[in-house]
Amino acid sequence: MDRLAAYLLTLLWGALPALAAYLCLRPWRQRRLRRLRLVSPPLREAALCLFCMFCGGMAMLTLTPRWAVSSFVDLLHGYPWNAGEQPFFRLGTWNLTPLRSFAQDRFILLGNVVMFVPFGFFAALLWRNFTARRALLTGLAITAFVECWQLLVGRTFDIDDLLLNTLGVCCGCFLWHLLQRLRPELTEKFHCQAAGIQ
Repeated sequence: MDRLAAYLLTLLWGALPALAAYLCLRPWRQRRLRRLRLVSPPLREAALCLFCMFCGGMAMLTLTPRWAVSSFVDLLHGYPWNAGEQPFFRLGTWNLTPLRSFAQDRFILLGNVVMFVPFGFFAALLWRNFTARRALLTGLAITAFVECWQLLVGRTFDIDDLLLNTLGVCCGCFLWHLLQRLRPELTEKFHCQAAGIQ
């Protein structure tokens, strides 16, 4: 339970600055849309805000050294923030053998898929023409960057994470296509509209 709470707290620490960035950039985005004679509906704005917060949280969770998450566990127990003398940048380890991680913790394997589903779902929901091919390429690009970065901050580059995270992005895109098929009128409310058509 402490581990899950630490992950959620870490996500929150990344989500709050992302929310501030969204709110600061919103007036600029609105002016840009007005120049293009477009309007972003309230549902789209809410989804975009959630997506920005999710991206900020995931950046904090995946791009920081492992000791940062451990320090959040200490905070939950009432201890002061104590990262010690740990360096931020330090060479990590790597696993280039596919399927080696599958014999380990299945919860972590499932988590690697589930935590990347929003990347595919929100991208397809918010931007038109987000095809399965784009989901695959986006998933590969995001997860390759994350895995390479983790190698530089003392974590692990794992080929299985790369595959599972990309699968998560593709699953998110598939969920959106399923929603679009079942409720096309709902998914249309998440796209920018020509001014005066809302």
